Amino acid sequence: MNSYVSVRKVLTYTLLLNMIAALAKLFYGHMSDSLSMVADGYHSFFDGTSNVVGLVGIWLAYNPPDKDHPYGHKKYETLASLGISILLFLTCYHVLRDAYLRFMDSTTPNVTGFSFLVILSTMGINIFVMMWERSKGKELRSEILISDSMHTKSDIFASVAVLISLAAVYAGLPVIDPIAAFIIAILIGRTGYHILLESAKVLSDYFRIHPGLIRDVVLEVDGVTECHDIRSRGTPTDVFVDLRLHVPSDMGISEAHELAHKVEGRIKKEFTEVTEVVVHIEPEGKMAETAGNK
Repeated sequence: MNSYVSVRKVLTYTLLLNMIAALAKLFYGHMSDSLSMVADGYHSFFDGTSNVVGLVGIWLAYNPPDKDHPYGHKKYETLASLGISILLFLTCYHVLRDAYLRFMDSTTPNVTGFSFLVILSTMGINIFVMMWERSKGKELRSEILISDSMHTKSDIFASVAVLISLAAVYAGLPVIDPIAAFIIAILIGRTGYHILLESAKVLSDYFRIHPGLIRDVVLEVDGVTECHDIRSRGTPTDVFVDLRLHVPSDMGISEAHELAHKVEGRIKKEFTEVTEVVVHIEPEGKMAETAGNK
């Protein structure tokens, strides 16, 4: 619950900062007729929208396990990340459409010194938000905070494109404005793709740690003769592992149980992202019997 409160607080503060940046870009972008700044403003606005999606997602994800959801509700957080990627794709389409229309009407933005002040100030906000949110995401092991920091990172690159566009327009090259908007759209779409790919890995139970790496760690534990059927799944910061452990056939139940705890501890020590390990104990003779049946 403390983790939920902390993640909610980070998302709430991030939402407020993103809205400030978005309103500044949208307001002055429309006033100066700068398509690239308006596009960047929409990007920041969807940063804020993604924060709202994230707040709903973590409210569902941090509910404790129950009889209907014995593994918890963490995948709701993944679904929220999936929602963020969809918002990014919608933003990408919107910016691409506006860039095309700008090429058709050839409007020249009105760039002043205040234009540069607005974009530099909002860039400073975005850099702070991205670094803070990513740091908190790793600290709290929150998939939604890490995904959202990636979103904010793309906003920084978009703002750089806007800065270049403003400089070009100021120098008498207004055609750079829709080109910069197009570049921003590509950055937005690229970020959406990466978040979508990560969400798909979680939902499809994509392996998180190579079985060979886990096997090497397990075989270092005294008393283990072999291990196999090693599997892992989950999010990058919340990994579940299960495996079959072979022990000497004359090992007692209590001793085997203690060995399983040692293996679990060793795995969690070597792979800090692992939160749960399920160990199935099999006597050494069972391995030979299984091999013979095959």
